Amino acid sequence: MQSSSTRLPAPTRTLLLSRGTPEEKRQELLTYFHRTFDLYERLFDCLSDDRAWYSKAIPLRHPLIFYYGHTATFFINKLMAAGMIDTRLNEKLEAMLAIGVDEMSWDDLNDAHYDWPAIDAVRDYRGQVRQIVSEIIEQMPIALPIDWHSPAWVILMGIEHERIHLETSSVLIRQLPLAWVSPQPHWPACPQARRDRHRVPANTLVDVAGGSVLQGKTDDTYGWDNEYGTLRTELQPFKASQMLVSNAEYLTFVADGGYQQSAWWDDEGWRWRSYTEATQPTFWVGSPTQPDALRLRLMTEEVPMPWDWPAEVNQLEAAAFCRWKAAQTGERIQLPCEAEWVRLREQVPGDQPEWTDAPGNINLAYWASSCPVDAFRQGDFYDIVGNVWQWTTTPINGFEGFKVHPLYDDFSTPTFDGKHALIKGGSWISTGNEALKSSRYAFRRHFFQHAGFRYVVSRHQETMSQNPYETDSMVSQYLDFQYGPRYFNVDNYACKLVEIALTVSERRGRALDIGCATGRASFELARHFEQVVGMDYSARFIDVALQLTRGEDFRYVTAEEGDLVEYHQVRLKDFGLDSALAQRIQFVQGDACNLKPQAGRYDLVIAANLIDRLRQPQRFLEDVGRMINPGGVLLLSSPYTWLEDYTPKENWLGGKRENGEALTTLQALHRLLAEAFTPLAEPQDVPFVIRETARKYQHTLAQVTLWRKR
Repeated sequence: MQSSSTRLPAPTRTLLLSRGTPEEKRQELLTYFHRTFDLYERLFDCLSDDRAWYSKAIPLRHPLIFYYGHTATFFINKLMAAGMIDTRLNEKLEAMLAIGVDEMSWDDLNDAHYDWPAIDAVRDYRGQVRQIVSEIIEQMPIALPIDWHSPAWVILMGIEHERIHLETSSVLIRQLPLAWVSPQPHWPACPQARRDRHRVPANTLVDVAGGSVLQGKTDDTYGWDNEYGTLRTELQPFKASQMLVSNAEYLTFVADGGYQQSAWWDDEGWRWRSYTEATQPTFWVGSPTQPDALRLRLMTEEVPMPWDWPAEVNQLEAAAFCRWKAAQTGERIQLPCEAEWVRLREQVPGDQPEWTDAPGNINLAYWASSCPVDAFRQGDFYDIVGNVWQWTTTPINGFEGFKVHPLYDDFSTPTFDGKHALIKGGSWISTGNEALKSSRYAFRRHFFQHAGFRYVVSRHQETMSQNPYETDSMVSQYLDFQYGPRYFNVDNYACKLVEIALTVSERRGRALDIGCATGRASFELARHFEQVVGMDYSARFIDVALQLTRGEDFRYVTAEEGDLVEYHQVRLKDFGLDSALAQRIQFVQGDACNLKPQAGRYDLVIAANLIDRLRQPQRFLEDVGRMINPGGVLLLSSPYTWLEDYTPKENWLGGKRENGEALTTLQALHRLLAEAFTPLAEPQDVPFVIRETARKYQHTLAQVTLWRKR
């Protein structure tokens, strides 16, 4: 291992948020900021040709000149957003260097051309930002503990953001032509390697006890929003590979034609492999048919293949290897899920802020490259943390209680789409928040990072379903209406209607919620009725309700102002509704003006805000009346907003003149229902509020009438 005298400059551990005094914390924050800024700038010492600054290392990323300035503009943009400064430093740079490119797919090409600034101009800008941020740290109020609302949190956000780009920029440097970069003594590669692939120690499987795993950040450090909340997972016993998969072990897959056989790849993986025509890991140089001549591309140099270093691949390649190895061994070999890695992590004592010496090749404690997979033993395993990141099968998602940080609302939410898989454990260049047990970072499965993998024998299965934030305005508006917060102290409308219905419902057998939208009243009825049918004309609404019934969460956005949105997440358990209750509900698509025969009659029918949105409301009332048991209840609620867009005027029940006399909807209901129903109570007005934007709401009164079937 590298001696302490030749190690990289100490990157400084991430700060604890509550210990010490405010003034001690101010000095720690100032030191952490300067060391982060210095460390990031020293990474760019590796660029020896201007083409390295202005050429894209890969088509879907900006050139490095962008990232050199991006982390500095991030400080200014967040300080402006937080109201900690009121004047921009350089509007042009802060606009041009604000937003990177989110890699959508391996075959998307970003051909945009930019008038990138000169290197010296960006360097000068960084110097000015350093001065501004230093002065803010020296002067801003600091109270302990530091939390989301503290000015210091904004500074930490900028620092930890730059440490993320320290790593991602090093990956881009690794993908530049060798002629454009040069090794630096302060970024030394590990000198230890087995060049004979036959001398690499064999990987073995180690038993791991099952049990309950609780996730969610509780440590006293800065965290990104996706780390907060809780998730409990019950794991069965499993086995895990003692070491990360080495280049030598991965070669067995390559040599067996792994890249030529579609059987080992899922659809996404095979499309990627076919498009890229990959025959081996991207950082291997040479031909897999001559393995002894293969070399490995590091950040700034190529070296003879270190066969005992971890194989660095994307998640698609790692998963293909696992399928191949499962076929070779007859065991259920796959990538671990996040909870299984957390279970392994219990074997590594402590966390980064308390480490005297890093327990692995992490936090820049040893080298600026990977190292042998058997160099750092951690409990029964090697490299649970450090060396390279480890791919999982888990698509990143928010834990229960997840909330978006208002100053960085697009950090996590764009990745909650089922397309970004979590990486765990950190790499040699993971510092700050990245080196913590609680860190949660995810990339698209074809993405290259300093990432490899270990495998497990496990029956645990993660779903990779796509679940982006719903942006359809009507669906989002109804989700917020039915599951969102109370506005202006007005009760939840669906809950209020169910509460009213229960006061007169004597029998609790079957209930029909017609015009159920996204299903809130149906779920509430399931607390009290043996069977519930939720019916709506919109298949989109029914799909949402079914997703909630399956126990999945549903995400949606609401408009704030202009293009700005707020992110929300709905889970049934947040409303005290469990899967057993949900199983009492059948959600179906149906037309209230053309009701099909039902499996049985109902003891209660709720038709909320429905009759004034139907083509033939009288036909609906006639049909639904026949579906109710004698003694059953019909609840109608409506603001009686008759519009010809929905109902031909000749079909309006009320709100018009008949033979020159005013006819109200209530009068018409009494006339239409008199033969079969008895009114149960005086009509009552029930308010409801629908949010349109942060400052625009619809405040409406619906008239509720109750009728008992004779």
